[in-house]
Amino acid sequence: MFLPNNIEPKKVISYFGEICSMPHGSSNTTHISNYLVDFAKKRNLRVIQDKLGNVVIFKDGTTGYEKSKPVIIQGHMDMVCEKTQDSNIDFTKDGLDLRIDGNVIYAHNTTLGGDDGIAVAYALALLDSSNDEIEHPPLEVVITVDEEIGMLGAAGLDCSVLRGNIMLNLDSEEEGKLLVSCAGGASAVCELDVKYTGVGANKTGLLIKLEGATGGHSGVEIDKEGANAAKLMGRLLYSLKECNINLASFDGGLKDNAIPRNAEVVVFADEDRIERIKEIVEQYKKIFNNEYRATDAFISITVDKCDNNISEAMDAETTNKVISVANMLPNGIVRWSKDIKGLVETSLNLGIVSTNANKVTFSLLIRSSVDSCKESVLNQIKCICNSVGASMSVSGDYPGWEYKEDSLLRGVMVEVYEKMYGKKPIIEAIHAGLECGLFAGKIDNLDCISFGPQIDDIHTTSEKIYVDSINRTWNYLLEVLKKLK
Repeated sequence: MFLPNNIEPKKVISYFGEICSMPHGSSNTTHISNYLVDFAKKRNLRVIQDKLGNVVIFKDGTTGYEKSKPVIIQGHMDMVCEKTQDSNIDFTKDGLDLRIDGNVIYAHNTTLGGDDGIAVAYALALLDSSNDEIEHPPLEVVITVDEEIGMLGAAGLDCSVLRGNIMLNLDSEEEGKLLVSCAGGASAVCELDVKYTGVGANKTGLLIKLEGATGGHSGVEIDKEGANAAKLMGRLLYSLKECNINLASFDGGLKDNAIPRNAEVVVFADEDRIERIKEIVEQYKKIFNNEYRATDAFISITVDKCDNNISEAMDAETTNKVISVANMLPNGIVRWSKDIKGLVETSLNLGIVSTNANKVTFSLLIRSSVDSCKESVLNQIKCICNSVGASMSVSGDYPGWEYKEDSLLRGVMVEVYEKMYGKKPIIEAIHAGLECGLFAGKIDNLDCISFGPQIDDIHTTSEKIYVDSINRTWNYLLEVLKKLK
């Protein structure tokens, strides 16, 4: 449904309703991409649509701003599609069932797509304004595809079509916060070939499980410095080497961007070493419970004889290499930001250890807002791999958005915010990826801020956006544009 036409800011709310009326989930953006192109053509605005579906629309500056530097307005057109069990929506072809309850806009039984439909609505309202409505410099409106599934649109966009190096990214969800930096990232996969040997009749198989770590997002939660179950298992295995164990398997974690909560190994040892193994396990259970009592209060380690009919285990050399890699690989916070107090600048997460197809694989995600530091960590991992004859591959490498000390844009936005609201905005950086990082890697000396209205519970069926926040953010955006002359 379309939203009522008497809610301010009227054009923004109207366009948000239009956007929500058409399907625009990730990987299903053809309809909305073409809609944006038609929108521009109907208003005689220059428009570019690339092969991915990214859309760039250009609008001249208003009177007095004709020769001002262009300002890039940026957001993404795709949304995360989630619904309740009793919803019969087909996201591939249906629009959302919008509802309004006083100050709150939401979608019935589905995600709302305020992330980032509201950015598109702001952009369209700007583009649809007349010369006497809004004062602004030349605008370069960039709406990307598939941000929610890896920032694929921004990664593939040819930024040579843009002249501006001042960018207002409208993909933040906390009103009153100005984001000024984000981490870049890269995934590293280390593969170690496994040599097997027969376990022998005198060997006993044991399944050791380490469970109950808190886990969490490797960007958002890494600053809590909690337990990584795969790393803890590596420490335990190192002490178990005295029992002449042979590893049969080592598995832990599910995603490289999630801190592993659980890990398990199968080891073989002589029967007369079993009691000693159990003693060491108990020692390390106490050690880990002490070290992580403030962050991971429920870590447990169990040892049980294997019921599986396993006839082979890794030979001694391979066992030693796997244990060495598990211990040598860095993990957690590497460096704190020197510009923003309390911000992690560089970190990495050993997210997955898996054993299959005669290989043990270690998958890591490296994050940093300083690209040279990210490269340094990747080189460290490569050296570790080289030392044991393992291979390493890197994928999904995208640049960070480094804090800009001399940001003219930040000064303007802080000044405008203080004048409008009588207080300073919160200046913040995040240790996770934003499209700003990709643009910073493509546009020289990019001066960028990310901000937006208040959106709660994004990516869930409880997602909601607040009308008064939409209006305040709209007025703030207009005042900022006035100042960028």
